Parts: sequence; C-alpha cells; structure tokens
Amino acid sequence: MARRLRPVGLDFTEYAPVRLTFAARTAAAPEAVYRALAEEVEGWPRWFRAVTLARPTHGGAGREIRLLGGVRFQETIMAADPEQRYAYRVDETNVPGVRALLEEWRLTPADAGCGTHVRWTFAADGSAAFRIALSASRPGLGHSFRAAVQALDARLPAQRRADRGQ
Repeated sequence: MARRLRPVGLDFTEYAPVRLTFAARTAAAPEAVYRALAEEVEGWPRWFRAVTLARPTHGGAGREIRLLGGVRFQETIMAADPEQRYAYRVDETNVPGVRALLEEWRLTPADAGCGTHVRWTFAADGSAAFRIALSASRPGLGHSFRAAVQALDARLPAQRRADRGQ
C-alpha cells in the first residue's frame, strides 16, 4: 500500500536527518544534461539502471517513478531551473519507514566551459531503522549515481550527433 509522505520544501536538503550527496562530471554541456533530467523524463530507464519506468504526470508538474525491486514513487517537481537545478519531492511511496524524501540535481559548468559538474543530493527522514538502512546504502547509491551519470554522458554525444542530422 502507498504511504503518503510529509511535504517538504527545497530547504529540506539543508536540514534533513539523512543527506547523501554525490558528485560526478560529464563531458556534455549543462543544457544537454538538464534536458535529459527534466524534459526527457521517460528516457531515464535508458541511462539510470535502477529506474524501470519514468513518466511525467499532472502536465509535467509531477512524475511517476518505478525502480528495480518494485519500489514506486509519486513525485512533485519542486524546481526546474534550466541548466542549473532539477528537484522533486516524493509524495507517495511503497517504501516502509520513510516520512519525507527530496532529491535535488545541481548542474554547474565544468572548468573552461567544457562539460558539467553534476551533484545529486538525496535528503530523507524516516524511522530510525530507515535512516540507518539509508545511511548504510550510501556506497550503493553512490555507485548507482556514478554509473547513471556515466551512462547518460555516453548517450548525450550520440544524441547531439542525431540532433545535427549526422
């Protein structure tokens, strides 16, 4: 059964009991990374291995996400700042013990304007068991994030070539 989570604002990334932050770099420009994150939501399963379904809801103001293992999320988009930030709050999930969850992707141009620094913050609150389990999963989440960014980066150059008609 779906659990309704506590609504939180963007500042939750600053005070959540559990905050996991990961960083990676792509060769792709911020606009290409942002487009893949925020505008091509249905493409997430092609580059983020843990995601089995991603689709916009509520005219693009929300998302439905399904992960490997049957985890489901109904989300509200909290920030969609082109080339800079994409953040969403989980409103409903089937994950036990979670009370609040917000994810934020920050994009900044890499040195010399070549590529993008990608920072993903996973901010959560929940029962003591949930917080302990989430903290223990830091290495796995970090690996999943880095693999996803690497897979996304590998896709974006091919996408750019296709956009130029090559």
